[in-house]
Parts: sequence; structure tokens; C-alpha cells
Amino acid sequence: MKVTVDQDKCVSSGQCVLNAAAVFDQRDADGVVVLLNDDPPIDQAANVRRAVAACPAQAIAVEE
Repeated sequence: MKVTVDQDKCVSSGQCVLNAAAVFDQRDADGVVVLLNDDPPIDQAANVRRAVAACPAQAIAVEE
């Protein structure tokens, strides 16, 4: 699984962090998504998929 984020699209909703805190964080200054791991372990795959589905700005992409 390869994860990418588009910080320019991010609206700082925090849904990514709520769903996959081991993979995503937010910048303190403005809440924009920060990708912690672009190749998360298999045990995080379901959480990452939930984060993708929950992102209102569609700022997260996943390649399987």
C-alpha cells in the first residue's frame, strides 16, 4: 500500500488522524495533514481506507 496526500487540498478536518493516527498527523499551525508513513504496515490498511473515505477534501490517495 502506497499512501500520498495533497496538502493543498486538505481542509484540516482531522478525519485522517481520527481514523489512522499511526499514519497521519496534523500541522500545529494550521491543521493540514502530515503523512507519517507512506507505506504503512498491513495492520493499518483498514484504518487508512477509512481515513480516505472520511476525508471531505479527497486529499488522500492510496495505491494498492
